[in-house]
Amino acid sequence: MSTARPRRFDRGHTDDLMSFLAAGPSPYHAVAAAVERLEKAGFRQVEETDAWDAAAGGRYVVRGGALIAWFVPEGAGPATPYRIIGAHTDSPNLRVKPLPDTGAHGWRQIAVEIYGGTLLNTWLDRDLGLSGRLTLRDGSTKLVHIDRPLMRVPQLAVHLDRAVNSDGLKLDKQRHMTPLWGLGEVAEGDLIAFVAEEAGVPVEDVAGWDLMAHSVEPPAYLGRDRELLAGPRMDNLLSVHAATAALIAAAADSAEGAPLAAIPVLAAFDHEENGSQSDTGAEGPLLGNVLQRSVLARGGTFEDGARALAGSVCLSSDTGHAVHPNYAERHEPGHHPVPNGGPILKVNVNQRYATDGTGRAIFAAACERAGVPWQNFVSNNAMPCGTTIGPITAARHGITTVDIGVPILSMHSARELCGADDPAYLAEALTAFLES
Repeated sequence: MSTARPRRFDRGHTDDLMSFLAAGPSPYHAVAAAVERLEKAGFRQVEETDAWDAAAGGRYVVRGGALIAWFVPEGAGPATPYRIIGAHTDSPNLRVKPLPDTGAHGWRQIAVEIYGGTLLNTWLDRDLGLSGRLTLRDGSTKLVHIDRPLMRVPQLAVHLDRAVNSDGLKLDKQRHMTPLWGLGEVAEGDLIAFVAEEAGVPVEDVAGWDLMAHSVEPPAYLGRDRELLAGPRMDNLLSVHAATAALIAAAADSAEGAPLAAIPVLAAFDHEENGSQSDTGAEGPLLGNVLQRSVLARGGTFEDGARALAGSVCLSSDTGHAVHPNYAERHEPGHHPVPNGGPILKVNVNQRYATDGTGRAIFAAACERAGVPWQNFVSNNAMPCGTTIGPITAARHGITTVDIGVPILSMHSARELCGADDPAYLAEALTAFLES
């Protein structure tokens, strides 16, 4: 564990993260926000259906809520290895069902399905907006971001649940989590007609939708000295934002003459929160296809691709648990990560995380080069350990993979909490990793 201070720190990174969180209420918006930053840095989109060239420079592929971006430095050969930062764009939330219009007793409500392992109670009595995308009959998509109080999941009053404070809150996902959004008779097609109007498209052109609720409360600094950051979707847009910044920084340094021994890659997947099994998830073929096609575009062979992967390393960056002062007994007693103590190295010998001793050395070297402090994380033996895209990436691609992240509180809440310095620490460590 290192206690070094960073070689530079700029609260501007955290300010930009706050803007990124606010602009990314859905995976599709998060990808769009990352793409905006990449294009300003000179990256260009390539379509999966087109042939790719071997020119140096930055490129990216978008597929729905997933983004793969990479920078090919001058002189990169077919077997040049990759330095990959893996993250995910999705967060636990409430997602609109195929037949969304419902209600009873004079209330108009929206039928939702629970996505991922969300803390249900954090969605109660919270002003919610609606975001996502509409798919039109011509196959195009239209992003939707209704960022005003539109819905609410009201909690039952204490007068009607006298034991709630003694016996605990008990929520039924089907009966108790249906948001209300108005009064009157339920009309089929009402919600989608409203969303189409908000998006500026004719409702008859809408053929499908992927819509979800989000809290409209903006991210904010918290605490007497503003040393904490509260906001939505830090798991895992904090990592997506840091990785995007690191990739742009590495590309800029390379353009200024700094040599890159590997090809830096950002892999931001969708659907991590429900198992990664999709065409845009880490268990799908998207990353492998992009890496192999990059090899072939540079005149390489299958053997060159295998050599490139054998020399590659992936940092799987996801949030982890900071020690909770009210529940310290739930944590491993010898490992208590704290906010603003730097990113964490996540270890689980049962391969819920992919880190091994080699990975520890790689991460420690990157943090040392960046002048960034870092911490160790391991779960209490009596508590189940979560997992990430790390083990999936290692197993699918045969790449040395290291699980890292930023320690937070309230993971999977509608609003999470981290140290305000840690996002910049993470970005600097990731930049050093890409440039090493």
